[in-house]
Amino acid sequence: MMLISLLCATVLLAANFVTAQNVHSNVIKISAAVDDSEGSGSVEYFRLWTLGKTSRFQVGVGARLTSYFVSQQYYTSAPAALANDDTKVDSFLIQRPQVNALCLAVYLGYRVLGKLDAGFNIDVIGFSFGAVSSGAYLSGSSGSATVASPSSFNVLLVGNNDKGTLNSEFYLRYFMNERWALKAAFQYLFTENTTDTEIQLLPERNDRFRNKSGLFSLGITRTF
Repeated sequence: MMLISLLCATVLLAANFVTAQNVHSNVIKISAAVDDSEGSGSVEYFRLWTLGKTSRFQVGVGARLTSYFVSQQYYTSAPAALANDDTKVDSFLIQRPQVNALCLAVYLGYRVLGKLDAGFNIDVIGFSFGAVSSGAYLSGSSGSATVASPSSFNVLLVGNNDKGTLNSEFYLRYFMNERWALKAAFQYLFTENTTDTEIQLLPERNDRFRNKSGLFSLGITRTF
């Protein structure tokens, strides 16, 4: 939880610093990412405050709804005690997993040129929902059938300590005019499903399985 506190404190302090100047903007963003077998879409609303005399640095907070879909996907043991050791990781092949995550997010940006800015954003905390999917749990040469659904709670705790579904981006935005901008990004998306029973028994009992996807996305933003 220390990382969450640090991120939120940094954004809030920066926001308080610039609020007196009333230098801020509200942004709505829609984006999508698709490759051969998987894809995602997201809708975001966030507020950015500018920092510095030149107003090039930006910090912000907002909310993001991300949807992830794929025909089938391998998920692996999610708890850090298992995920950090390849000998303890088992797999879960899910048929047509579909996860939706609504999260609070933080934003950091920099205006590179008059019409171009770059930045990073990451989900911090939220909840997920989605379809119940069938799958096959795989442990060595053995396996068994079961079902899973999206893990309900999302929280950023760094790396394999994270829980649930979390989205993050490194992005570039090109402003066509004062309001509208095109966005290109590399998206790093964690999605997590929980099986209906603790199907992994060794080296410890586990019902959480995670997939990590790296996708390129395109989108559009409107500032107002």
